[in-house]
Order: sequence, then C-alpha cells, then structure tokens
Amino acid sequence: MNTSLARPANRLGRNKKTAAGWTGSALLALLLSACGPTSSPTASATSAETAAAAEPTELTAAALENAGVAVFAGGCFWCTESDFDKVPGVLSTTSGYIGGTLANPTYKQVSSGTSGHLEAVQVRYDPAKTSYATLLQAYWPTIDPVTPNQQFCDRGPQYRSAIFYATAEEQRLAEASKAALQASGQLSQPIVTEILPATLFYPAEKYHQDYATKNPLRYHYYRNGCGRDQRLEQLWGKKS
Repeated sequence: MNTSLARPANRLGRNKKTAAGWTGSALLALLLSACGPTSSPTASATSAETAAAAEPTELTAAALENAGVAVFAGGCFWCTESDFDKVPGVLSTTSGYIGGTLANPTYKQVSSGTSGHLEAVQVRYDPAKTSYATLLQAYWPTIDPVTPNQQFCDRGPQYRSAIFYATAEEQRLAEASKAALQASGQLSQPIVTEILPATLFYPAEKYHQDYATKNPLRYHYYRNGCGRDQRLEQLWGKKS
C-alpha cells in the first residue's frame, strides 16, 4: 500500500477490535480518509498545493479589531473545523498548526509528534453575533477534556486538547469556563485541557481545509472509525 495513504501509527493504533471488525474495503476507505494526501486526482497534492494556505498569523489586538479570532485544539482538525462551522456567528475556520518552534511545519512533521505543534483550528467570528465566551461553551462538548495527549483514536501530544488565548481577557474567560465545567460535576475526572498563550498559527496544507465539506464520505468514515461521537456521547450524553 502507498504509505502516503495511511495515517501514522498513532492515528489508528487504539481500538484493534474496531479495526478488525471492518471489512477490507471499509478499512481501506477509513485509511484513505486520514488527514493526509489522497491518490484521487481532485485531492492529490502537488508541491504548490501542499504549501500553506496563507502566511502564519499572530493573534494580536490588531487582528481582533474587525473580526474576533480564536484558536482551539481538539484532536484531528478536520473534526474541530467542522464542529465550529456549525456555530452561529462563525465566519470562517482554518485548520493549522500552533504551539511549536519549527517554522512552516508540514503535516508530516506535526503528525510525527516531533515539531512541538498541535493540530488546531483558527476560528474567525462576528462579535456582533457571538462571543469568545460562547465559543468556549461550544468547544467543550466537541472534545474529550479528561484524556491527556490524545483525542479519541489520535494519540500523541500533537493531538491534545488546548485553548489558545491572545489577550488577558481571553485567558480569564477560558480559565473561568474550565473551572465552571470542572465544578459542574459533568465530568468525573480532572480536566486536562491546557490553556496556553497563542503563538504563530500556521495554516495547514490546502487539502486539509474544509475537508468535511469537500470529502464527506472519507470524513464520515474517519470520524466514525475513530470513535469520536461514541466517546462524546459517553462524556456529554446524547445530543438533544
């Protein structure tokens, strides 16, 4: 098999029983849905296409002047991006990398766990229609906040959950939101989601952007195979 088609071992190494239950064709489809280039003509990545979608951006007061900007890490950025796209008031979402020291990281470098980055999503929102506090409320039920260095089937520090703040007010709101959730008794274990100062955000390669919309079948195979929604239901209950 072309190794470019499969996720790194940390992506699918968790539920062997789940993998064994798939038929060969379904498992292949799951592998093809991984956060990497595919072999289809419409999704394959040339050297130009794998370049970052934009220059790295830093969350500053100036960047927040017109549209609000927030960055959240919740495991595979395909899923986090898709979840935030459904939140009213969100203008755009961008999958990318944040938190490391390596300049212009590639997906291969980040997914190996050696670059220090996390997969994350930059959310631009209309402050007249939603708020940072509302985004925080929307974020928690989309992640597993009690498992360190892992989100669902994706293992490694590059997939850990985190909230990145750009201002002291965002830090205050994030810490208050985390404390309130812990005190609520919703979760029986300590919350390990980190609250970190924002650093340079590097947009991921173009084939990662809007993946759920552009590749719905592969996306749903991946999300289901990873056990994301099953685990979310365990933590948060069924969606109303």
